Amino acid sequence: MNLSQLLLPEFDHEMANTRKVLERIPEDKLNWKVHEKSNTIGWVGMHLAEIPGWADVVLNHDSLDVAPPGGEPYRTPPATSHQVILERFNKNVAAGRAAIAAASDEQFMKPWSLLKAGATMFTLPRVGVLRGFVLSHLIHHRAHLCVYLRLNGVPVPALYGPSADEQGM
Repeated sequence: MNLSQLLLPEFDHEMANTRKVLERIPEDKLNWKVHEKSNTIGWVGMHLAEIPGWADVVLNHDSLDVAPPGGEPYRTPPATSHQVILERFNKNVAAGRAAIAAASDEQFMKPWSLLKAGATMFTLPRVGVLRGFVLSHLIHHRAHLCVYLRLNGVPVPALYGPSADEQGM
């Protein structure tokens, strides 16, 4: 079994769970935030919609500079509607899944670097970047969004077993 065959079931499972959470974002709460220093529900939703597409960047480019010298820094696009978030997520899941499915074991082991203003923040084998920078990062922000949903009275879906909301607690 090659690495893509090992990673795809986990990728598919985490994307399905993330979709369940994104589907519950209330349209009228996109600009809600828990604290002035926090991001909005819409920003977190769009960030989650962007992350699956990073698998394509990781597997098909040697690096990403989030603030390239002389260029525009990376910014999460604005969430203009719940539908825009879901459409972006679906597009990026398809791109990320295709990149993982097409990658060879050799490609997974090649180094990849995250840069900021030309300075290397980290370099890891691409398989490690997919697990940490893509999947774990996505899971982190999905939990972040679940807290925001709970604070707004939106039932949290079951992810790894029944949620308190789905058990009637």
